[in-house]
Amino acid sequence: MNQDTIHKLRKIVGQDQVTTVAEELACYSYDGTGQEYPPNAVVFPGSTEEICRIMQLASSTPFPVVPRGAGTGMTGGALPVAGGLVMVMSRLNRILEIDRDNQLAVVEPGVITGDLREEADRHGLYYPPDPASLKFCTMGGNVAECAGGPSAVKYGVTRDYVLGLEAVLPDGSLIHTGVRTAKGVVGYDLTRLLVGSEGTLAIITKITVKLLPAPEARSTLLVLCRGMVEATSLVATILAHHTPCTLEYMDRTALAIVRDKLPFPFPEEAGALLLIELDGQKETVPLATRQLTEFLQTQSGIIQSRTAANEAEADQLWAARRAISPSAFSLKPHKMSEDVVVPRSRLPQLVSCTEKLSQELGIVIFTFGHAGDGNIHVNIMLDRAIPQEIQQANAAKQLLFEEVLRLGGTLSGEHGVGLTKAAYLDIELDPQTLALMRQIKNLFDPHNILNPGKIFPPQTVPEKNI
Repeated sequence: MNQDTIHKLRKIVGQDQVTTVAEELACYSYDGTGQEYPPNAVVFPGSTEEICRIMQLASSTPFPVVPRGAGTGMTGGALPVAGGLVMVMSRLNRILEIDRDNQLAVVEPGVITGDLREEADRHGLYYPPDPASLKFCTMGGNVAECAGGPSAVKYGVTRDYVLGLEAVLPDGSLIHTGVRTAKGVVGYDLTRLLVGSEGTLAIITKITVKLLPAPEARSTLLVLCRGMVEATSLVATILAHHTPCTLEYMDRTALAIVRDKLPFPFPEEAGALLLIELDGQKETVPLATRQLTEFLQTQSGIIQSRTAANEAEADQLWAARRAISPSAFSLKPHKMSEDVVVPRSRLPQLVSCTEKLSQELGIVIFTFGHAGDGNIHVNIMLDRAIPQEIQQANAAKQLLFEEVLRLGGTLSGEHGVGLTKAAYLDIELDPQTLALMRQIKNLFDPHNILNPGKIFPPQTVPEKNI
């Protein structure tokens, strides 16, 4: 990008909304992966019209454009690997509408997910998707990655709530997809295509989501089990008889690193934990809690189960759960965070595989996550300054992915593909499917300027590493 291009960008958005200062560029060169790729410039558009004009310039010049939310992604989706322009969506941060009668909201992509949930709650409504980073991740990023969260077991993920989108194509043209109604089948479902496309097809500028009536009551239960297999074996059994809104899992290591954040001590012999939440009407939640408690008393492998005494205690349990990922760095300075998914009935085989890989490769691996929908976060810990640990971590990742597919699972449940999984995509998708996806990308973005280098495996096979 030359100075003439920078000058044109400033004419579009204003002098102060473009930066090329090295220290400021550094702030937008990384995400949750810890990798860094500095852009040539960063722009902060303030309207859809400005984004259209920026993309017209990018298409005619051309130069790469990488849309960015809060940078919380775990697979490198917002990293400017080809340099170019990072487009930060933070100024488009308005909740445009809460329609209580029709139970929907219209928001801009820079809206913080937690802020939407709070605003919906003030209207007696509920937006269920709840990624761990909900207090600072953005709706645009959630849509781009199809984010999930603990509540997915009952309520589903982001794609289940997106009714329609406004989006800017790589050539600067504007499209509108979807509807504001409960039903709508006119034409192809472009909304579903854009949700989860990781900013490779279009830049989302407006999002219409459905809302639900807010639950009147919640109950949180803690279940301590003897080991990983015992805990994960309970998951399918519980869901065959009960309908929790969350069913989370932590192994022994995850428990240990957040021990000081839990509201009460747990027995040393506890090898895993299930965190279960029920929600619904005030008169039904106590009954459902009692029924689940009685059911758990009939199951083997449980050391202790208890219900959170009050909302503060429940909040502390969830704070501990959300603290697992950042607390992992007390074990090693770096990690690979893999969000694999298997059928719920095969969770015991998955966690047994991770334990075996840890022992055989001599590397720290621990697991936690959304057991209720089979989505387990496998954290492979390492020190990148030690070549042997890099080699062991890559071997663990490859063997983990192979086992996940053998169990009938998928390589990513909510983090996306981005950079970190791109080289492995062809072990899950057949060549014909991949070829069709590349054709779709080329149709939307023939000059490959929008978030290049993401999702697709390289045409030449590089060494698969971190």
